[in-house]
Amino acid sequence: MTHYQRAPELHVSEWLNTPEPITLAQLKGEVVVLHAFQMLCPTCVSHGLPQAQALHKLFADEKVNILGLHTVFEHHQVMDKAALKVFISEYRLSFPIGIDTPSTQGVIPKTMQEYMLRGTPSIIVIDKQGQIRLSHFGHIPDLALGKIVGQLVAEPFETDKHTSPSKDTDIFKPQEERAEKGCDQTGCSI
Repeated sequence: MTHYQRAPELHVSEWLNTPEPITLAQLKGEVVVLHAFQMLCPTCVSHGLPQAQALHKLFADEKVNILGLHTVFEHHQVMDKAALKVFISEYRLSFPIGIDTPSTQGVIPKTMQEYMLRGTPSIIVIDKQGQIRLSHFGHIPDLALGKIVGQLVAEPFETDKHTSPSKDTDIFKPQEERAEKGCDQTGCSI
């Protein structure tokens, strides 16, 4: 039997593109794809956000929630809420986007710390039981991500926490730390 880590609740200071705040607790029974990004991350803009928007459209009729998480760990002064609103409008992002709550003990925001993310873009896929099934730093191919999400949509929602998920989606592993800090073609690492 595989044991997965329960997804911690999101620490979001404000939500955009949604009339009400969102919690993972209210999304239990549905698949959640969390896309952590920064506006100034080249790979987020070129690959991550278009992928999140495509997933949002592709799975619109399924119980799949695509959530953006603007998690700023550098250049804080230029990536404020006003700039994010303009960015969302310019790139026509239609899925809900939360602003990660700043940490009181450093530059890494709270949700980013809680999920042990190594940088942006990062994709976290949470199953119907609220367990992390994928945590990936950098770009992931569209077909690979679509396959994972499709498999999780097909899994039943079980209230019995001893139910074993499909072995095909047994892919959770913590994100690996990179030696190089900063931005490159795979993303921006902390």
